[in-house]
Amino acid sequence: MSITYLTPEGYRKLKEELEYLRTVKRQEVAQRLHEALQEGGDLIENTEYEAAKQEQAFVEGRIRELEHLLATARVIEKPTSNDEVQVGSKVVIQDEEGGPEEAYTIVGAAEADPARGYISNESPLGKALLGRKVGDVVEVQAPGATFRVRIRRVE
Repeated sequence: MSITYLTPEGYRKLKEELEYLRTVKRQEVAQRLHEALQEGGDLIENTEYEAAKQEQAFVEGRIRELEHLLATARVIEKPTSNDEVQVGSKVVIQDEEGGPEEAYTIVGAAEADPARGYISNESPLGKALLGRKVGDVVEVQAPGATFRVRIRRVE
């Protein structure tokens, strides 16, 4: 079983989503199914019933996915050392050609959001940075390109 790395905030958000799906969304979908069945007629031609069944399948699938993620979760606390990049570290990097500095926080794949600066420990950049230190030049093998960055700070 693989480990899912989550920040305390990410863990909390997934628990809240799971609770919402179990208590609120399941009931809403069950009500839609009930109403669609009350309409009567041929179920094959009942588009509302089919849509509700598809939504129910999606909700139940997401519940199972969240249960698995949370069961295999390892909550990452703020790293105790700024010597080395770890899951949970905030890393400031700069393209080797001197572009602007960029900051990323290394998180597990379940809460990666590159637009917000959260990159997965499984992404090409995340993998390349893990275990490295300030001042290291890191070569990143990304799909379609290879590039190099220098680690400026680890927070």
